[in-house]
Amino acid sequence: MRRTPAALLLALLAPGLAARAAEPPRGNKPERLEWFRDLGFGMFIHWSVDSQVGSVISHSLVGADPEYRRRFFEELPKTFDPWKYRPQDWASLARLAGMKYVVFTAKHHAGFCMYDTRTTPFNVMNTPYGKDVTAELVKALRAQGLAVGFYFSPDDFYYLHTHGKVIARPPHPGVSPPELPGLLDYDRAQLRELLGRYGPVDIVFIDGVADGLRELCWELQPDVVVTRGAIETPEQTVPGVPLDRPWESCVTMGTAWQYKPAHESYKSGTQLIELLIETRAKGGNLLLNVGPKPDGELPIEQEERLRHLALWNLAFGESIQAVRPWVVTNEGDIWFTRKKDSDTVYAFITRARWTLGERKSFTLRSVKATAATRVRILGETGEVLEYRPDVDPRPAWRQEGETLQIAVTMAQRLYDDRRWADPIVVEITHALPGLRLPAVETGSASRAGAAATLRGRLADLGQAASVEVGFQYRRKQRTEELYEAREPWQDTPLVARSSPGEFTAEVAGLKEGEAYEFRAVVKHPLLTVQGEDRPVPAR
Repeated sequence: MRRTPAALLLALLAPGLAARAAEPPRGNKPERLEWFRDLGFGMFIHWSVDSQVGSVISHSLVGADPEYRRRFFEELPKTFDPWKYRPQDWASLARLAGMKYVVFTAKHHAGFCMYDTRTTPFNVMNTPYGKDVTAELVKALRAQGLAVGFYFSPDDFYYLHTHGKVIARPPHPGVSPPELPGLLDYDRAQLRELLGRYGPVDIVFIDGVADGLRELCWELQPDVVVTRGAIETPEQTVPGVPLDRPWESCVTMGTAWQYKPAHESYKSGTQLIELLIETRAKGGNLLLNVGPKPDGELPIEQEERLRHLALWNLAFGESIQAVRPWVVTNEGDIWFTRKKDSDTVYAFITRARWTLGERKSFTLRSVKATAATRVRILGETGEVLEYRPDVDPRPAWRQEGETLQIAVTMAQRLYDDRRWADPIVVEITHALPGLRLPAVETGSASRAGAAATLRGRLADLGQAASVEVGFQYRRKQRTEELYEAREPWQDTPLVARSSPGEFTAEVAGLKEGEAYEFRAVVKHPLLTVQGEDRPVPAR
């Protein structure tokens, strides 16, 4: 039987087509996401040519007049010379602080490439420094055993400028890669450079429309983890509830991502430690940002906070590495993590000031001791108190019905004045959950003008005969309000339920054209549990 040319071509292609059809869809590999979750804590580095003037990184170009744009694109590169740049200092400090990975701004929205590229003259090689800062950083990170990550912006203001387009980001029309095929090809060429020149890249953070780009990352390096663009990466906030999937919060030390020499206000080291604890207790990673000075050094305020974190990590860092959420995130000011694939629980005692030799007692309801349980403060033996052989600092614990009673003494001097204002961590081995929590799921919402119908489902009452269910809702924060305080949650009336099932509530008075968010709530006799935040349509 003679085959037609089309049939012959199909026969030739069939084995390849079948193999391609059998390939799993490209994406983040589950085992790599698990690896990423275990890392827990990373350093974000925002650094570009406009760090010289201490402005917001890149965004000052939006709305700028032609002369400002000329000075930015032509003059700033002529003076960028980070002569004090020692990436090994950044890497060793990150490691001391307990960070396991670093994500560096290879290219931000302005389009200035902090690496040697053939795609554009607007790059670090065409500056007085004239060296590939990205290559130097990658080498330093690997020397410290840190995972390598690149931040990449698909939006490119230099490209828009040189192609006669308005400088803006979505939702402004006509500026994103899907709308500009030339920009998409340009971005893809740059990603091929970044993932083809520096060896294995562990993480890529795509800050913009990622369609057609994340897939290229997985094609070039199948083991790479794409964070923004593939998983949830809340910015300047931590979700209200633990999530059962990988996620990462990216947060600044102060108010700016890039170096800000004036009008800056920093979070304290204690606040950053508490932020890290909350993020890990809720199952996420914390990507904490630094903004180097234009000469290549970290601002002293940022270095001080990293060294503050480094001391805490030296004593207590085990409690945030390779951990997962406990049955509750916290009991008041005591937060929890659980060692992955283990029955060891870590209790973070926050908002409590300690004096060396002081004994404090705590009552836990969510943790139950067993005959094999052992309790200690991480970092110390609990067997000796300096200069006080007459004091027995050993921890004590006992299970009394549904509560675990713990008494511990801080017996390790970390500061000269024998004072300690930061969280300590109590390790509880061979522990069991002390209670079964109710479970509630946030459903969907529908809207008609100023009114909305909210839906949820009570999945489990826990150990209670009855509970109360309802919702919380608030106006969703817009992008331009990112640095403002969020509006408080508003509560719907609670309704008693004695069995699992669906429930709804009607809310009114919503502002026209504004998006809202909501979450289901179940109030247990011992505590209140929320579901995930979900959107309410704008109309």
